[in-house]
Formats: sequence, C-alpha cells, structure tokens
Amino acid sequence: MNYFSLTSPSIRRDFASALREGLASDRGLYVPERIPQLEWSSLVGCALPELATRMLLPYVGEAITESSFFDLMEDALDFEIPLVQVHENVSQLELFHGPTAAFKDVGARIMSRLLGATSTERLTVLVATSGDTGSAVAQGFYNVPGIDVVILYPSGRISHIQEQQLTTVGANVRAVEVQGAFDDCQRLVKEAFLDREVQSSRPLTSANSINIGRWIPQSIYYAWATMQAGEPVEFIVPSGNFGNIAAGLLAHRMGMPATGFHAAVNANDVMERYMSTGAYHPSESLATISNAMDVGNPSNRPRLEWLYGSDVKRMQREFEVSSVSEASTRQRMRRLWEDANLLACPHTAIGFEAASKASSSGHKVVLATAHAAKFGGVVEDATGQAPAIPSALLGCLDQPKESTVMPANYAAFRSYLLQA
Repeated sequence: MNYFSLTSPSIRRDFASALREGLASDRGLYVPERIPQLEWSSLVGCALPELATRMLLPYVGEAITESSFFDLMEDALDFEIPLVQVHENVSQLELFHGPTAAFKDVGARIMSRLLGATSTERLTVLVATSGDTGSAVAQGFYNVPGIDVVILYPSGRISHIQEQQLTTVGANVRAVEVQGAFDDCQRLVKEAFLDREVQSSRPLTSANSINIGRWIPQSIYYAWATMQAGEPVEFIVPSGNFGNIAAGLLAHRMGMPATGFHAAVNANDVMERYMSTGAYHPSESLATISNAMDVGNPSNRPRLEWLYGSDVKRMQREFEVSSVSEASTRQRMRRLWEDANLLACPHTAIGFEAASKASSSGHKVVLATAHAAKFGGVVEDATGQAPAIPSALLGCLDQPKESTVMPANYAAFRSYLLQA
C-alpha cells in the first residue's frame, strides 16, 4: 500500500516511509492510494486484536508479517472498550479504560508499536497536544528503543491531571510548555518538519492525528462499537482536530455500516460554519472547559474532504456538525449525573448534548473520549460530585513537574531542538 500527499499527489510513499515522515514535505497529509474493502459479515464475532489485524493489515502491506502484526495488536489493545447504554437509543463507547484514560491511547499505542517495528533509525516523535494526545503519546512511546519524544502543550490551557501525565514521565519523554494556544503548538510542529537543518540533525516524526499511524488505527473502535450494538448506528463524536471522526468515516468507507456521523464541537465552531456556508475560514482558537477540542484550524479537514471526494455539497448534506455552548455543556453534565448517575468529562457531555438535538431517532453512540477524573474540577463544579480517580491516573499526581517554558515563536523552539 502506498500513500500520497493531499497537497501534491505526486508525492508518494510506502507505509513505513509515510509513517516515519508524519507530514509530507509539502505540508500535505498522507492518505492511502485506495481504501481496502472488507466483507463486514466475516468480521462479526472477531476479538478486538483480530479485528484490528484484519482492518489494518491491508494498510501496512508487506512492512510487517501478519503473525507479527497480530502480536503487536494484542500487546497494544490490552484494555476493554465497552459499549454501555445510557438512555433509550443512546449509548456511549467507553474509550477511557487505557493507561492514560483517554481515547488517544488506542492510536498512540498502536502507532508506537508500528514505528518500533518498521524504523531503522533513531527518531524524535514531535507532537502538539491540546490535552490528551500528549499523555497518550508519552505513555505509548515511553522507553521505546530508538525513540525520543518531545511534547508541546499550551501553558495554562490543559487540566492539572493532563499536565502531570505528560510532564512527569521522564526517560525519553520531554515536555515543552508553550506560552500560547494549541494552534501555536501545532504551527511550531509543522515548521519544524519543514526545517531541513533540524531534520538532518535529529530526524522527526509526528504522533498527532496528522500521522497515518495515529489516524487510521482509530477506525478500529468504530467497527468494535458497531459489532457490540449489533446494528448500524449514528456516531456522535466530540471533535477538535477532526482526526477521530475522519477515522470513523474511513471505517464506513471500508464497509462498516453506519447511519450517520455527527461531529460535536465547542465554541470553536469553524467546522460548523464551514458546513453551514460551504466556505472554510479558520480562526484563532478560544479557550474552553473542553480544552482538548480548542482548535481553530482543524488539521484533518483535508482528509474529511478527501473522504467525500472533495465534494463540499455532499459533505454539507451528509456530515453534520453542531456547536455546544459552555452553559449547555455544564447543564448536560449535571443532567447526565441526575438522570443517569453518570459523570462525564466536558467533551463527552458535548457529545451527549449534540445527540439530544440530533434529528434521527435511531441508535446513537456517543464516543466517551476521556475519564471524568481527567477534568475533575470542571465535573465537580457542574455536578457537585468529585469523580473517583482511576488507578491509571493516580501515579502521576505526586510527581514533580518537569517542563521547558518557551515563547510561541519558532526561533526559540528551533534552538531547543538543535541543542537538546
């Protein structure tokens, strides 16, 4: 399987090269030259590692043998991803049972193993995070041989637990605290990838959802949810960079049945306005209580357009995006506790609020993207209940924070990369 850049289709790479590069040299996102087609009925009844192997192996080609690939999936996916009914016709897919209690554990753990199995040089994984990506990458790549990790995060814009998770890992993982917004972190990462001197000094790869190794594996849990539901469902996906929901659409294009895809966003509503007007205008990101979705220029928009054949009018007809206010988010968190005895993180609550307003009457699945304890203060303020902290999160809380504070300009970051 080869991959091409959405910006310059003449740029083509095999799986290992596209995985290692992360972002193409023209700043374009890599996508597969074709979408493998699966016989859905033959997958029903598979265990999760087998499902992952059968869905992902066609994207890898001959880079990894089938038996080795299955072993990697069995190692990466060693936690439960249950579908739990919350209301009549509304369920949540609990994606917070991994080591960092967030959905990004799936993509990060799989990517780390794929990179370790295909790379022959020492690499620096460079990643910008608006919250959960950083901790998932830190844990997924912790002590992986031949890999260094540099994580950029916006100072004061992630939760305390999120910050502790990515600044207390140590070993091969370093945290950079950027004095700016997530979009600034993302910009610094993209500039570094295009800097030839930096790349020659320390070869870089990305673990954001711009990387095929993070993006494509997320398609697995959409299929897993559909199997557990026993019927096609409408997916309601809390969205920031839009890689998660793009992975769900990829699974659908592969042959997974679904009744719809609905992106739920916070006050950063650039994609809602895009679907309303047909014109895309990025904006500065706004800080909210659902910080992992504070993105003003979603990186995976080009992949969404590609999945719809670059037909914006078709996207407008078939792809729904709705924005949820801070007040509605808090209210939904409170109602979930009062009506269903459920404590939900603000991102998941946004998904439930969007589900309550969806026009369809069929089975809806909200992706529960993080454990409520990762946003304990926000949850307690909204519900009066302090979420119990799962064991996966306890270990980092009493460790000293280690980060490098840096202004949001590339010269400073470039100097850091060349000297680190």
